[in-house]
Amino acid sequence: MARVEIYTTPFCGYCARAKGLLEKKGAAYDEMDVMEDSARRLEMRERSKRTTVPQIFINGRHIGGSDELAALDRTGDLDGLLAQPG
Repeated sequence: MARVEIYTTPFCGYCARAKGLLEKKGAAYDEMDVMEDSARRLEMRERSKRTTVPQIFINGRHIGGSDELAALDRTGDLDGLLAQPG
């Protein structure tokens, strides 16, 4: 199974949507709450070059946010990414 990392904040609808899709796919993920953790937020910004949440990485590859994750699911590419060992 792939290694999935997701940077989130509480009460974020997009974060909840992304986590829900990952859970529906049976994918385990490491969640990093960046709301009050400035070091994690800086890490997220450096890795993704973005400031919004969620930011999702699969096996170290930056996927993007909730919309990009959903787009990968629509094209069928998400299942392949999640099946790759991490």
